[in-house]
Amino acid sequence: MRSLVTGGAGFIGSHLVEALLERGDEVMVVDNLSTGRRENLEAAAENPRLAFHEDTIMNEGLLRELIPGADRIFHLAAAVGVMLIVERPVHTIETNIHGTELVLRIAAEHGAPVLVASSSEVCGKGDGGPYREDDDMVLGPTSRSRWSYAASKAVDEFLALAYHKERGLPAVVARFFNTIGPRQVGRYGMVVPRFVSQALSGGPITVYGDGTQTRSFGWVGDVVRGAIALMEEPEARGRVFNLGSDEEVSIRELAERIRAKTDPGVEIVHVPYEEAYEAGFEDLGRRVPDLSRARETIGYRPTLTLDEILDRIIEAAAR
Repeated sequence: MRSLVTGGAGFIGSHLVEALLERGDEVMVVDNLSTGRRENLEAAAENPRLAFHEDTIMNEGLLRELIPGADRIFHLAAAVGVMLIVERPVHTIETNIHGTELVLRIAAEHGAPVLVASSSEVCGKGDGGPYREDDDMVLGPTSRSRWSYAASKAVDEFLALAYHKERGLPAVVARFFNTIGPRQVGRYGMVVPRFVSQALSGGPITVYGDGTQTRSFGWVGDVVRGAIALMEEPEARGRVFNLGSDEEVSIRELAERIRAKTDPGVEIVHVPYEEAYEAGFEDLGRRVPDLSRARETIGYRPTLTLDEILDRIIEAAAR
């Protein structure tokens, strides 16, 4: 089996690449290293079944060279992270929409199955949940740049489902909910690696807002396993699936757990959103997935608790 992974040097992408290589796949990676890192693939760098291409998915010529030789495509390349989205909204929109359309269009010409990685951001700012795949979306105004990411990933989902319906492309959408694990960095707003880095450096741990907002954090190994299983399940095609964990925690409690596991003396401070991001920044009160569809279709279940995941992340970061 030959797999193409766009964004394969990113946090989730690199774990996916390793899992595919362990299964015996030949793996082609396309990543422009804008947010991905070459060292993420260091453990697999000498594997003769890995071919790395440092380039953008906007390079249509490269995609036309690689996709015909792929048995399946995992499309993870995207602009990610709240901070990056706020700072570079044009890059976010162009990469997430045009890049995905290129991958899907060329894949449809060759009939190659595609998994499109989406995000829990498409759930918007509603405070309900747990969120099902077919729940309504409530997005903020276009004047708030953070919602450009949610809108762009929603268009990605529409595109994948449209190519499946109209052109028969074997496409599936995996909607990731706050995936965490070793190699993730806090540079673009990812909260867990930021908290861990701050705690290990003596603090303070900076909580944005009042900390009552709740999230769920899924182990990267579980999410990767789920993504591969979705690609191998014919009943998954033409559908959207939540992947992550349904264990809910407030951001303040998350900070307290990390402090207790690292340095109980570290201070936790609260920073207003407008200081952390931009004036008028909008956050959401709750984001937790309903995992029943993935459980019923591929037997998906989280294997680690949040505390177990945090222990692994802290251990890796402290080395």
